[in-house]
Amino acid sequence: MSILQSLILLSFLLSASHAAVQDFCVGDLSGPDTPAGYTCKKVSAVTVDDFVFSGLGMAGNTSNLIKAAVTPAFVAQFPGLNGLGISLARLDLATGGVIPLHTHPAASEVLIVLQGTICAGFISSSANNVYLKTLNKGDSMIFPQGLLHFQLNSGKGSALAIVSFSSPSPGLQILDFALFANNFPSELVEATTFLDDAQVKKLKGVLGGTG
Repeated sequence: MSILQSLILLSFLLSASHAAVQDFCVGDLSGPDTPAGYTCKKVSAVTVDDFVFSGLGMAGNTSNLIKAAVTPAFVAQFPGLNGLGISLARLDLATGGVIPLHTHPAASEVLIVLQGTICAGFISSSANNVYLKTLNKGDSMIFPQGLLHFQLNSGKGSALAIVSFSSPSPGLQILDFALFANNFPSELVEATTFLDDAQVKKLKGVLGGTG
């Protein structure tokens, strides 16, 4: 075995050993959230409450434009998730409620319907194929990382789902808000979306955008 191969093997063994002895890395939320996550809280400061989150038992407020509410249990709310590659959230949809087309840049998503009927789907990035399904209580659906997807309450009553993510900080970008809820100049929005001036102004007015 060469010296280089020996060094690579030693490095692998040391990293594996380190991973084996570190049970967890509870996020120190007083520090910055970096691409690698939060730094670890001192073990002496860790309590059982860092591993417990009680916020998913309460319904979210759906009295808003999209008639929907997402209650996150991400690392910022649930520091015990730091470094574990998982998180979850509660999704409440009032009648007619919708989570518009959006992406999670850092995570894939699994949705489990607990109540009601939800029409959900995603669009592939390669061929722009649409994968669409009406989900009922007990059904699950996967949304691959980074792909545009949506959820719509297609039933007559309220709907409830739990979603799980493959990252403690999945990120979120809602397409409509990215286009119309900021200062993106209207003439550029028109040029890049093929919408006319009246349509753009109307959407910016609804979503609070300027420009």
